[in-house]
Amino acid sequence: MDLKLKEKIALLTGASSGLGFATAQTLAAEGVRLAINSRSAEKLEKAKAELAETGAEVLTLPGDLSDPATPASLVEATLAAYGGLDLLFTNAGGPPPMRFEDVDDATWQSAVELAFLSHVRLIRAALPALRRSAAPAVLTVTSVSVKQPIPALVLSNSVRAATVGLTKTLALELGEEGIRFNSILPSWTQTERVEQLLTDSARRNGTTREQEIEKQNQQSALGRMATPQEFANAAAFLLSPAASYITGVMLTVDGGSYKGTF
Repeated sequence: MDLKLKEKIALLTGASSGLGFATAQTLAAEGVRLAINSRSAEKLEKAKAELAETGAEVLTLPGDLSDPATPASLVEATLAAYGGLDLLFTNAGGPPPMRFEDVDDATWQSAVELAFLSHVRLIRAALPALRRSAAPAVLTVTSVSVKQPIPALVLSNSVRAATVGLTKTLALELGEEGIRFNSILPSWTQTERVEQLLTDSARRNGTTREQEIEKQNQQSALGRMATPQEFANAAAFLLSPAASYITGVMLTVDGGSYKGTF
């Protein structure tokens, strides 16, 4: 299938590793012109070198999404380099694993800044450019935890749910303008963050990392965790004009780990 992505311009945050980088790789292979963001300039340059092997144009934009000024600066830099913006992929690192009684107000506020307001600010800054695009699409990255809370992740379970509400609302508000908004709700995927979470679970539960991996594998109908590429395949499709009649969708990419019917 031709995803009709060639020469489209995409801004991806949290894209130096994990889900964001895998998505950038997939879009690069489709001929997309990329602007990628991460907190680490060093990791971004390494990612750029790998992406450049596909022949893709790649702009690196280091910046911390929890800083209120960063989202607008990322959009401005993308427009200055490429003259437009078609695709916005909003992805931020998750809040730390904690239980409710261990979380103070400052930690709650930090989680809101990173895991919710970063999406708000990126979309707000990008809207004028998206309105000028012939095929605008926004994809927010959240978590299956918004449907099925994960133990000891009260911050992520709570704050990411707000992003799902935002995504669905914007799909309804801006659908008449042709701007599509969707979200992917990944479950356990083989990324650095999941490695950290499983290490924390092993410490808390008095188990080993391998035991925690097996525990998560058993939650999936497929008996394993996802690879970043499996997430990226879904992400590229939802961002592409091939998905032109899909908006307001909260897609679980979870190998059947979510047990609900709807």
